[in-house]
Amino acid sequence: MSRPMFEVIALTPQDARAAESGGADRLELVTDMAADGLTPDVRDFAAIRAAVDLPLRVMLRIRDGFTPGDLDELLRRAAALRAEGAEEFVFGFLAADGSVDLDATRTLAEAVAGCHWTFHRAVDHSADRSEVRAAVADLPGLDTFLTSGAAAGVDAGREVLAGELAKAGEPGYRQRILVGGGLRAEHVPDLRAAGFDAFHIGGAARAGGWTGAVDPAKVAHWRELIGG
Repeated sequence: MSRPMFEVIALTPQDARAAESGGADRLELVTDMAADGLTPDVRDFAAIRAAVDLPLRVMLRIRDGFTPGDLDELLRRAAALRAEGAEEFVFGFLAADGSVDLDATRTLAEAVAGCHWTFHRAVDHSADRSEVRAAVADLPGLDTFLTSGAAAGVDAGREVLAGELAKAGEPGYRQRILVGGGLRAEHVPDLRAAGFDAFHIGGAARAGGWTGAVDPAKVAHWRELIGG
């Protein structure tokens, strides 16, 4: 059995080194968690990239919520990050009615063509997640959905997650499910037994939540729970 994938949110080089030493496989890079994670500065990306050897998925979002905001600015930031060496990203946008903003999402996917990317938890806040999955399924580079199955988190979304895992390989369900959002340690055994093999944490990796830095001991504990 292959090693389950374990992703940790990092805001700083210190976070990144701690997550790497604790056993993370990949980092999601963001800034401003008060806005649920926005695009980091290019200099911050460069500093984290220099600090660790892990793959880095960089958030492309410039405003709180799930609408894209200034698409030209998003494209500019994506281009600057790519020029600095970014190879993986996280994004995905909804319209005001909760449907996928396919034009914005496709435009950004085409702008980072050749890169792998995650459609983030906007899917959990959509009006119809199956429609979102179908609409974006064939966009270039999309290989992952970060999801808890429901806007309220894993507690509320476990049945949805199980249903989507059961459809793995079908159109719209070929991407990997990265479980995150309200994920707690006690969820992991049942999720692993059900066949989930990718997990994402943020505040759970920190002493004191978002007010503290990533704690390598907490990351190591999650690594042991997840396996590998």
